[in-house]
Amino acid sequence: MSLDWDMVVAIAAALPGAEITTYYGDPAVKANGRPIVTPGREPGSFVLHIDLDTKAMLMETDPATFWETPHYHGWPGVLVRYATDDPDRVTALIARSHAWALARKAPRKR
Repeated sequence: MSLDWDMVVAIAAALPGAEITTYYGDPAVKANGRPIVTPGREPGSFVLHIDLDTKAMLMETDPATFWETPHYHGWPGVLVRYATDDPDRVTALIARSHAWALARKAPRKR
């Protein structure tokens, strides 16, 4: 099964405290004011906001699904291809991103 943006949003938005909103003018799902998922700059992918250690592990263990371009290098977000062989893993990682967002201090209001 291949994912799409609407499915990713539905998965993320169903998590407790998650809200559909924007991030730098693009659609996003956030929790605690922190992004969980945002659309990617690359066709066929979205951005999963996740800690750098998890990002590195994902890109090493499944580079066909989890990847980055120079734009995302060193930043806590990994590109995720919709055409994954393991949508259940992606769903679990969206929940992990949600937990990470809730555990972090909310961003300051500007």
